[in-house]
Amino acid sequence: MNQKISFSSDYTKGAHPLILQRLTETNFEQIAGYGTDDYCKNAADKIKKKCNAQDADVFFLVGGTQTNQTVIDMLLEPYEGVVAAQTGHVAAHEAGAIEFSGHKVLTLPSFQEEPQFEDKTKPCYSDQVGKIKAEDIKKLIDSFYVDDNHEHMVFPGAVYISHPTEYGTLYSKAELEEISAICRQYKIPLFLDGARLGYGLKAKRTDVTLEDIARLVDVFYVGGTKVGAMFGEAVVFPGKVPVKHPVPIIKQHGALLAKGWLLGLQFDTLFTDDLYMKISQNAIDMAELLREGLQKKGYQLYIDSPTNQQFVVMEDEKLKELSEHVTYGFWEKLDDTHTVVRFATDWATKKEDIDTLLKYL
Repeated sequence: MNQKISFSSDYTKGAHPLILQRLTETNFEQIAGYGTDDYCKNAADKIKKKCNAQDADVFFLVGGTQTNQTVIDMLLEPYEGVVAAQTGHVAAHEAGAIEFSGHKVLTLPSFQEEPQFEDKTKPCYSDQVGKIKAEDIKKLIDSFYVDDNHEHMVFPGAVYISHPTEYGTLYSKAELEEISAICRQYKIPLFLDGARLGYGLKAKRTDVTLEDIARLVDVFYVGGTKVGAMFGEAVVFPGKVPVKHPVPIIKQHGALLAKGWLLGLQFDTLFTDDLYMKISQNAIDMAELLREGLQKKGYQLYIDSPTNQQFVVMEDEKLKELSEHVTYGFWEKLDDTHTVVRFATDWATKKEDIDTLLKYL
């Protein structure tokens, strides 16, 4: 039986061997539930130290959509919505989870530009796509409040961004500072989705650190599901959680894991000896190797992504042939004969995997 090689996403493997080892070692311990155990406490302390935010509140949730829904519900009044890019995960790929919880997603166009297809040595789009600008956030808020009918409308109550974005692009420190300043001017919280945060922090073209993020946003999460954990996201409120009783809200969203230590233990492992950053670096190294190989073979990159997601324009006939050996992520149809696909590297991708993919290409 032909075993396909997978580049469809960065959550298609289990967990880092050190996590599996610790789960096995602690399997017969009797541990307090709901995140009240020492493993969760140790993990939270390590994350706070890494963020240089000793007064932060840290919570461990199971998955990304659940985390986005729970955090946004914590941030908003019942009559408020969350501002996000039109391409943002909460707007496009979470099955209306935010609206299901009673809050509207107020979308802004992400950075727009004309694609360049003529020169195959260059990506069609720059590394700016998928992001929203501080000036557009300001315009949205200002235009809301000058409307005499705004009391009858959904208030902009928070801003959501992803880092990396859904297009594998990154905010610069200057851009984060500008967005943060606007949010603080209008006293609305800024929430950063960090499902792939490790891959953003280790990208060569970034100037953003974990400390920068903790300083500039009101809440973010350190993604584990896509960065070496079996499952789990670590939610960090650098300046304390804004609600009086967060645990009941987490439980109402089905996000309070009874065996909470399974989350704490994983993040305790990931934040011991800088494991989270080390395995994130592997994904970036492999993505750069793949990018170089694609360009040498004459493939056109769709987006200039500096992270672990590489988007490629492929002929449909070639893609049909490739599908016999490789799984990939469908992105969009470009025209009648071409498709844009995504190849995602991860914490466990090996050089041999890249070599095999390039051989099939």
